[in-house]
Amino acid sequence: MARKKKSILDFANLGTPLASIILRNLPFVMFLGFLATIYIANVHYAENSLREIKQLERQIAELRWQSMAAQAELMYDSKQSEVLKKVKPLGLIDSGKKAKKIVLNNKEKKGS
Repeated sequence: MARKKKSILDFANLGTPLASIILRNLPFVMFLGFLATIYIANVHYAENSLREIKQLERQIAELRWQSMAAQAELMYDSKQSEVLKKVKPLGLIDSGKKAKKIVLNNKEKKGS
């Protein structure tokens, strides 16, 4: 007596046509499950990327404000009156005279 090979359909024989249709299409159902898993993973990745982008945008805005504040402070501190206040304890004073311009003649430029 030869034994008959049993297939998956024989093990899961529920006696309904619906069960046999599902088992015949099991590879396709598994493929759809795989696609659903990939889709869910992609959505999670996109959400994480968006969160990271928002966080980086907040950091950029904060750094921009810090940069503008530092630039404004530097411009204020580099005014002549502020510089004079800061160097006064060192004993440096403003001469009050205008700066002189040194002009060289063309002959002196060629000779040196």
